[in-house]
Amino acid sequence: MEKFVKITFLGAAGVVTGSKFLIETSEKNILIDCGMFQGLKELRELNWNDLPIDVNAIDIVLLTHGHLDHVGYLPRLRKQGFKGPITGTAPTLAIAEIILKDSAKIHEEEAEKANKEKYTKHNPALPFYTIDDAEKTIQLFKVEIEDKWITLSEHISYRFQYNGHIIGATFIEIDINGKRFVFSGDIGRTNDYLLKDPKTPEWADVLFIESTYGNKLHPEENVENILTEIITDTIHKKGNLIIPSFAVERLQTLMYILWQLYKKNKIPNIPIFIDSPMGNNVLEVFKHFPKWHKLSGQDYQAMCNHVHIIQSYKETWETIDDTRSKIVIAGSGMVTGGRVLTYLQQLIDEPSTTVLLVGYQAEGTRGRQLQDGAHEIRFFGKYYPVKATIKNIDSLSAHADQQDLINWMSTIKNVPEQIYLIHGEPSTLDAFRVKIQNTFNWTVKIPKLNDVEKFMI
Repeated sequence: MEKFVKITFLGAAGVVTGSKFLIETSEKNILIDCGMFQGLKELRELNWNDLPIDVNAIDIVLLTHGHLDHVGYLPRLRKQGFKGPITGTAPTLAIAEIILKDSAKIHEEEAEKANKEKYTKHNPALPFYTIDDAEKTIQLFKVEIEDKWITLSEHISYRFQYNGHIIGATFIEIDINGKRFVFSGDIGRTNDYLLKDPKTPEWADVLFIESTYGNKLHPEENVENILTEIITDTIHKKGNLIIPSFAVERLQTLMYILWQLYKKNKIPNIPIFIDSPMGNNVLEVFKHFPKWHKLSGQDYQAMCNHVHIIQSYKETWETIDDTRSKIVIAGSGMVTGGRVLTYLQQLIDEPSTTVLLVGYQAEGTRGRQLQDGAHEIRFFGKYYPVKATIKNIDSLSAHADQQDLINWMSTIKNVPEQIYLIHGEPSTLDAFRVKIQNTFNWTVKIPKLNDVEKFMI
């Protein structure tokens, strides 16, 4: 019987989101990541379709990390018949649990609100999944340690390798009958404020590499100086600085930088409010997994003591009504939902407000609209004029840029049989393809959604 490996690109192919890759072999079927599509409506609508595969035949899910676009489809996968283990590092599964519960809560609340206020075409609007669905999915979680080969079957083994990006994140190496398949996950950056440098692969016969910033170099910005200037201007205008933030990593990084700025006497003791229930839970993950980041226990505590952590929606409104100049960091990072919408609803039409975007803004998100200079923005079924100043700091991104990605690949000792570029927008993927070919002279492909590739082993 001929032995083969078949790969189906179920997400993050030609787009940045919805990471899902099915590996089928004669021994085991493995799903790498199981993310939701985000951003453009045509992508989001794909989430409602069942996967075009036999879900019952999947033996195991391996997670690179806990972000929604890598784990957010898991409850739907379970409902379609998946019963196997969902495997990742301990912090990855801790993050995934937080994100799935939070996401389910938002889905339930949005469906309820849409039905109540009748701003939906669906009758009734249904949540994408419920808290009960999330909890049943979490029961399938199985922790494996990093940097250890784990045997899956006679000829298949895999290993998680530290990758920076967010706490718990890894790239995954899978050896199938002597051939090594490497899935990069999302690659972090060197010299990160909170995380150690990513490890790098030494061998890859087939490489699947993320390309989020495959056509860009992060600007050589002095983040501390830029933040100091924006905060000084906010105080001068007697206004508010609102920072929509990803709850995982970005929020904790911002807390750390603001605490450092205060310690260095670069900014006064301006009130800082953290309004992200999910972000608060992620802080607990930092506390429980100290080996996965660079913060000492003492620094962690001092950083947390420097900010006001909002515990209830009542406190959100009290913060909005507080007339002092202040900094509010609230989810979500692409302004797609969460508490930040409440602040923007009240404050985005005031010229004294500054909104600071601090990460990648996917196509079709409100964050991208603000970044592109939209004069009005829609949420809760209404349009609000944008009179606030919109600022952007690109260099706080948790993703490797083009040079980081090239450096990460340059430790591979062999010539890979095939490189697949995933997790990028079309123009980015093409620019990165050219860069890799010029740098390494390797064979590079850009797969499309639902493409299938086959390898003999």
